[in-house]
Amino acid sequence: MDIKFAKTSDAPIIHHLMIQAFTEYKNENPPSSALLETAQSVSEALENGEQGLIVYMDHQPVGMVRFKFQSNGICFFRLSVIPEKRGLGIAKKLLFFLEAFAIEKGLTSIYCNVRLTLPQNIMLYRSIGYTIYENDEVHRPNGTVKIVKMVKRLDEAEEKV
Repeated sequence: MDIKFAKTSDAPIIHHLMIQAFTEYKNENPPSSALLETAQSVSEALENGEQGLIVYMDHQPVGMVRFKFQSNGICFFRLSVIPEKRGLGIAKKLLFFLEAFAIEKGLTSIYCNVRLTLPQNIMLYRSIGYTIYENDEVHRPNGTVKIVKMVKRLDEAEEKV
């Protein structure tokens, strides 16, 4: 398994991985806004400060995560693993790589938002040290999404090692 930082030219790969992973949420109410993104919108986001990581197995892209820097940490989103490669620890490896990168940059926290209707994702993040710090709602043109905001404090993780 090889993890690489995405370049702007990787936008079509990121988009393809994201669509494969998020298609299962097309029947959520409302559907994930990830399904409305395009390779062009991903490219523009990467040009404007967003970053990404791509996981390769046997030189084939199988997962990715996008992220932005915040004042004291990183906020990740759109974590995607293609359905046929789930259960192999790819998501966790991506997040551990992102945590190591954040620590290297002197950051203290990693954040994410998770739909309340996706308890399996909440459980995944909890299993590696994330905690819920707030319930919230995201208002979209096609409906409201109830979410939980999660955080992992990296300075506490370092102290426990």
